[in-house]
Amino acid sequence: MLTITTNEVVQLIQMWLWPFFRIAGLLMTAPIIGTRPVPTRIRLIIAILITAVIFPVLPEIPNVDPVSAEGVLITFQQIMIGVSMGLCMRVVFVALEVAGQAIGQLMGLMMASMVDPTNGNQVPIIGQFYLLLATLLFLAVDGHLMMIRVLAESFNSLPIGTTGMSTNSAWEVLIWTGSILKTAVVIALPAIVSLLIVNLSFGIMTRSAPALNIFAVGFPIMIILGVLIVFFNLSSFVPHMMEMFDGGILMMKSVVTH
Repeated sequence: MLTITTNEVVQLIQMWLWPFFRIAGLLMTAPIIGTRPVPTRIRLIIAILITAVIFPVLPEIPNVDPVSAEGVLITFQQIMIGVSMGLCMRVVFVALEVAGQAIGQLMGLMMASMVDPTNGNQVPIIGQFYLLLATLLFLAVDGHLMMIRVLAESFNSLPIGTTGMSTNSAWEVLIWTGSILKTAVVIALPAIVSLLIVNLSFGIMTRSAPALNIFAVGFPIMIILGVLIVFFNLSSFVPHMMEMFDGGILMMKSVVTH
């Protein structure tokens, strides 16, 4: 007669539960998968499937009671590791959205907004355009598969245990966020400078010809020139995006190697 002891049940739960928490934490904050259009139930199913796939190659998991103080600490650490890894890539998309908002504001498109399905709020059209381009490029270069590969490798570089993320890793995530925002400013800087020059020209025209209705003439010209500037800047968009994606993957690896 087959008998299953309590220790065997607890050990089986440990083997599945803690890897699942790390994977679910990443899927909760990862780009595309962790956005609002993807239902929570779908994310849960994906997390279970990924756990089932990588379960056979996981290193040895410590024999700790999941409901003990040490087990709760391990659970919290696994969630934080997954969330931090997902944020390393999510911040790239947020930075691009901010760059698009800055350009859209100078173009006079702040009133022309679209509902962002990622966050559920309204963003200017240019920000949504950059976000869609980044999403398509991320999927085209198999960025989602690279994230899953780094996640699977993280169980070897930072095994499940009482030792979680270090303080240095947390600071590196913050520094990485700042550097990504700088890159977003570099992407938007040519368009911002060009539109500022156009605005300055309209200001001079208004002073020279006060009877000129600058609102009737300026807004259409600003929008047309802004679209042209964004179009000509697309040639440098892809290299910057690839650099940001590569940096995000390296940062994900750095989170679990310190």
